[in-house]
Amino acid sequence: MTLKKVIFVAFLVSFLVVISGGNLNDDFDITWGNGRGKILNNEQFLTLSLDQYSGSGFQSKNEYLFEKIDMQIKLIPGNSAGTVTTYYLSSQGANHDEIDFEFLGNLSGQPYIVHTNLYVQGKGNREQQFYMWFDPTANFHTYSVLWNPKLVVWYVDGTPIRVFRNMESRGISFPKSQAMRVYGSIWNADDWATEGGRIKTNWTYAPFTTSFTNFNANACIWSPTSAASSCTNSTSSSSSTAAWLNQELDSTSQARLKWVQKNYMVYNYCADTKRFPQGLPAECTISNAS
Repeated sequence: MTLKKVIFVAFLVSFLVVISGGNLNDDFDITWGNGRGKILNNEQFLTLSLDQYSGSGFQSKNEYLFEKIDMQIKLIPGNSAGTVTTYYLSSQGANHDEIDFEFLGNLSGQPYIVHTNLYVQGKGNREQQFYMWFDPTANFHTYSVLWNPKLVVWYVDGTPIRVFRNMESRGISFPKSQAMRVYGSIWNADDWATEGGRIKTNWTYAPFTTSFTNFNANACIWSPTSAASSCTNSTSSSSSTAAWLNQELDSTSQARLKWVQKNYMVYNYCADTKRFPQGLPAECTISNAS
């Protein structure tokens, strides 16, 4: 490798940020909720609460273009019907990109539904939903997103539950040009969240509280002033620090993905022919949204 190339790679990798379970106040701002969102315990825990007057939310201080992020979340125990807790990536504007985890509350003893979606250039309607193989209210569990130029993967405790691959060569749009922040929120959605809106929020159980901790990120910070990010150049993947930029699912991960989708998937837009009577979305026909 020439000296010029070594310097160039070093320059790119220097923008890579590794955030590991640190001070949440360094990474996030509570953006709404009038005191219902709090950073606690020496800034190691973040809680969001919902009552009959308002929910609450946070956003990351930085924007990123490609990243691998983890957050440990403990969901609302007991009767959480009508509530939605979110943890997602999003850019801004009508043509925004977005990668979603949404946790749909339910009656006591009934399973949470983990709702996932992807927006590209303002177009969503790519929902997949899952039950979990554990009680997400009893302990913290790790919810992760890998977003690199090749694919988007949603993980739960290190197990992939969904993948959306870059198939631009087949005419399928992929999020790759808009930097995104990390967001979290809790809000009332009893018009649709639980059994299609049949079960309403019982405010006698309020406040409803979700807890977040141990945020970790391998990411590239987007610079608004220079309108550039090192992640846009795959050359940086020559560093082990940036291995996630070229990461794909190995055979073990593929097997775990199939196990989840066989046993725990409860909705897949790619199987909903009634919703798409004119034909399934193009990515479905080429098995991209498996």
